Amino acid sequence: MSLVDQYNREIKYLRLSVTDRCDLRCFYCMPKGFKGYEEPTDWLSFDEIERVVASFTRLGVTSVRLTGGEPLVRKDLPLLAKQLAALPGLDDLSLSTNATRLAKHAKELRDSGISRINVSLDTVDPVKFNNITKGKLDKVIDGLLKAKAVGLDPIKINMVIMKGINDDDVEQMVNFCLENEFTLRFIETMPIGDTGRDAADYYIDLHKVEARLAKKYELIPAVMAGAGPARYVQVAGTALKIGFITPISQHFCDTCNRVRLSATGTLYMCLGDEHKYELRPLLRKGISDDDLDNVIRDAINLKPFKHEFNEKPEKVIRFMSMTGG
Repeated sequence: MSLVDQYNREIKYLRLSVTDRCDLRCFYCMPKGFKGYEEPTDWLSFDEIERVVASFTRLGVTSVRLTGGEPLVRKDLPLLAKQLAALPGLDDLSLSTNATRLAKHAKELRDSGISRINVSLDTVDPVKFNNITKGKLDKVIDGLLKAKAVGLDPIKINMVIMKGINDDDVEQMVNFCLENEFTLRFIETMPIGDTGRDAADYYIDLHKVEARLAKKYELIPAVMAGAGPARYVQVAGTALKIGFITPISQHFCDTCNRVRLSATGTLYMCLGDEHKYELRPLLRKGISDDDLDNVIRDAINLKPFKHEFNEKPEKVIRFMSMTGG
């Protein structure tokens, strides 16, 4: 079976938030002093999550990424990963994390069925890292090295590029990924919620970053397995692949293959749109599997043709940690 929206885009990828909480405070993601978290009783239980993911896989989704907030804040996350990895039709189970807790959980995650990870890391300068996140860089580095040691592969570093904040760290991050055999992906800032709109002042077109790198390195076209929207190049003579995720300068809406499920069971069809479908009330009223499949089919047709980050940057009220990474 396949899950196709009204614009004939096949949905193959679910980004699944397991918590809206995080142990870092990246200024472009979460408002300063924010305490309006959802109650854990309002989060979907592991069994409820399994039911929803099973419905998506019955409908043709093959890739699921566990996100947050910070997913490792959720207790017993490897147990959930093991439940999901056993579902028929799920070919790719991955994790996005800030890696502060990864050293403790890396082996258990790999053993539970997580095949690969993405790590949010905007700088390898300890002072800048603290300025951006209010956290400690050494915890992240320890987590990355442990993940590599236990065989998680590939490990992708996601770096949000911000003018005047970390744009002068690009080459340093390239060297860090070369030394450690990580993949590097650059991401443009997006105006999601008030925090994202404030960060829009730091926006940089990634084509300029690519042109800058091309003066120092020979960059050749490359491809990389994964369900996301990154466009890749490779540094000639090395194994390093660099991805560019450009939702603002060159959107990829016409090929969008993903939807997001929040920790509380809200299905969002687009980062740049407020359309949503609440699944939690239906799950807790005992909806049948067949009816759940039909609800998801209906919800997919709320997916807009494209986001309007450029035309209506004020449109999305919620911020990123509420939506799921």
